[in-house]
Amino acid sequence: MIILQRTTSDSSQFKILTEKLDHELKLIYGSSQDEFDQYNIMNGLDTVVIAYINETPVGCGCFKKFDTSSAELKRMFVDTNYRGQGIGSAVLTELENWAKEIKYSSLVLETGTVQQDAFKLYQKHGYHIIPNVDPYIGNELSICFEKSLE
Repeated sequence: MIILQRTTSDSSQFKILTEKLDHELKLIYGSSQDEFDQYNIMNGLDTVVIAYINETPVGCGCFKKFDTSSAELKRMFVDTNYRGQGIGSAVLTELENWAKEIKYSSLVLETGTVQQDAFKLYQKHGYHIIPNVDPYIGNELSICFEKSLE
């Protein structure tokens, strides 16, 4: 059974999971990923969700303010050993619910163009492709999505 916990970016489990995410992204994108590292620093954030199975942290995600009415999803990750079990969907749904509670009207996100599993997850949850948002405008490795929460 998947247990979801709301926490902060200070969580040691969140840091471990995002280190795994960063390692995976380096394997996929090589040195091109270095450009994105600056956008993935999540300090002082109090909107983090961690998924656990049998007390083991297996997935995470978070969001931060994007503009006055929107939040940006960040650091979505599921450990490779636990994929295909609905963990990503559970984390995403919890983040959406939390963003609604805070009164955000939409969520935006950026993902890499070769991450087909991410595309499928977001489209399954009602996200649609939008023109790349700042700071990803003009970046050929990026694709952005948005979903209305209203």
